[in-house]
Amino acid sequence: MSAIGYAVSDSTTMIRRVLRHTRRNPSTLLMSITLPLVLLCLMNYAFGGALDVGGGRYIDYLIPGIVVMGAAYSCSATAVAVSTDMNEGVIDRFRTLAISRGSVLVGHVVGNTIRTGFGVVVVVLAGLGMGFRPSGSPLRWLAAAGIVLLMLFAISWLATGIGLAAANTSSAASMASLVSLLPFLSGAFAPLDGMPGWLLAFARNEPITHVIYALRGLVTDQPVGAHAWLSVVWCAGIAVVGYAWARSVFGKKTVR
Repeated sequence: MSAIGYAVSDSTTMIRRVLRHTRRNPSTLLMSITLPLVLLCLMNYAFGGALDVGGGRYIDYLIPGIVVMGAAYSCSATAVAVSTDMNEGVIDRFRTLAISRGSVLVGHVVGNTIRTGFGVVVVVLAGLGMGFRPSGSPLRWLAAAGIVLLMLFAISWLATGIGLAAANTSSAASMASLVSLLPFLSGAFAPLDGMPGWLLAFARNEPITHVIYALRGLVTDQPVGAHAWLSVVWCAGIAVVGYAWARSVFGKKTVR
């Protein structure tokens, strides 16, 4: 078997390990589903009637923001899982084995992408039951799914870097929680027009806003503008930075 074949085989084993842990300890999966669903119900039923989103239905406006919120929340779970492996010596033990060095990181990244992707599907189905009526074509839905997967992949690599660099699991959770704040500083739940100027400049240009606007335009068959390619550029950049950070820390840090 070639080196690439061994790397793929080892990575597949590590992905199965992460998914097996999820099955044995389903609280992470439940939280990735429950939190977005609770927020969806709260925003749609409690605040939806009071928010003006430019004439459209609020549930159609809201779903892309909830999807991104669920992805942002997953950052903390992944960072804690990676930090636990690092601080309990699991990663050091894997280093002594004849396996691909990066396979344990790939396992966490792909495992989180699969787990959070399942949560995204549940949220969209729940939204359909609550009145979400997307009008985008199948091709637009395919493009939206691609952006969501790229976003999950990027956040997973960033979370992996945080988990490896953090001193302990509490620090990893605290650092990763900053990512979950970004959707609140975007157009996820309400138009940006009401923000003060200094905050508006940040909200209009942060990556979460571009992803949300791209998804909203794609699934509701509205103009997307530059948000689609900016989303891809931002997510690809975050993935590259997260990967480089994770590999750098992984190659140097050991449990003391």
